[in-house]
Amino acid sequence: MTIRTIAILLSFAMLAACQSSGEQQGQEKSNNETTVNADSLRYPDEANLKNVKQLTFGGDNAEAYWSFNGKYLSFQATNEAWGTECDQIYYMPAGGYSGNQPPLVSTGKGRTTCAYFMPGDTAILYASTHLGNEACPETPHSVQGQYVWPIYADFDIFVANLEGKIIKQLTDSPGYDAEATISPDGKKIVFTSTRSGDIELWTMDIDGANLQQVTDELGYDGGAFFSPDSRMLVFRASRPKSEEEVSLYKNLLAENVVQPTSMEVFVCNVDGSGMRQVTNLGKANWAPYFHPSGKSILFASNHHTDSGRQFNIFSINLDGAGLKQITFDNTFDAFPMFSPDGKKIAFSSNRNNGGTRSTNVFVADWVE
Repeated sequence: MTIRTIAILLSFAMLAACQSSGEQQGQEKSNNETTVNADSLRYPDEANLKNVKQLTFGGDNAEAYWSFNGKYLSFQATNEAWGTECDQIYYMPAGGYSGNQPPLVSTGKGRTTCAYFMPGDTAILYASTHLGNEACPETPHSVQGQYVWPIYADFDIFVANLEGKIIKQLTDSPGYDAEATISPDGKKIVFTSTRSGDIELWTMDIDGANLQQVTDELGYDGGAFFSPDSRMLVFRASRPKSEEEVSLYKNLLAENVVQPTSMEVFVCNVDGSGMRQVTNLGKANWAPYFHPSGKSILFASNHHTDSGRQFNIFSINLDGAGLKQITFDNTFDAFPMFSPDGKKIAFSSNRNNGGTRSTNVFVADWVE
């Protein structure tokens, strides 16, 4: 999922300017100045977070993924101040970058998504449309009267070194190949592809060999991550059931778009066996990631608001029990990612953005 996804979700929700987290925190400060000074970017109910630190300031920054050694984060950003008109890939130290901007890893051409450090932390995997068209592709917000996400057919998966030189292209099949992430043991890549005619999960070896299809049920399967032991996958999925839903899904897919408004979280073994639905909450449940224990999942959702205008991070057990709200920003929190040692969490949020719509990357200590 790219940052344009955030914009579309917020457009879908018809968000007006909301009270910023800074305003809410200012009210808190008058009541508990010591607490605010100690951790001013954390909302009072966020008991699982401590020492919240903002790493980016302005623009749209999201999907910050940890390096294997836990010292760096790759992320994608759209930022006019950096000369970036649509999502491009950057990386930075886990404590934040210095200077005017972090190092650019992608080519600066086309649109990119889902950057992930390769084993050894000297190269980064990401998807890009630049071979099909070097310009930023248009982002449709509505097709056939439906709010949609684009599924750009020009996306392919590449590996670049930290200086931005592409050293390998891993996919060259017609259609969408993107949303790639890597197993903690460094052996496998999972990604989303339309090569079978539907939007399915696939795996391949770290070198791009041994392609295997994981999912085969009608609907959008994407945003997958491996469990800490590399044996399972967690992902978001739509499952059109009625004749009308199926027809709409297929018609939209023919135009390379999907609806983002109805998704649930699923898990399965890496080979696709043991498939089961974890959430049954309605609305949009997405951006799932395994807890370090492997026994629960963090994910983003808007199920808790009637309007669907607010997205927060929740946790849930693999059996669907134990639902718990983790973050409490008034507008948007998503993309929770645990550090390899499980001690920290990176996430993206609209908090502390001065009342703008900028989305930034934050890191916090994780408290059980």
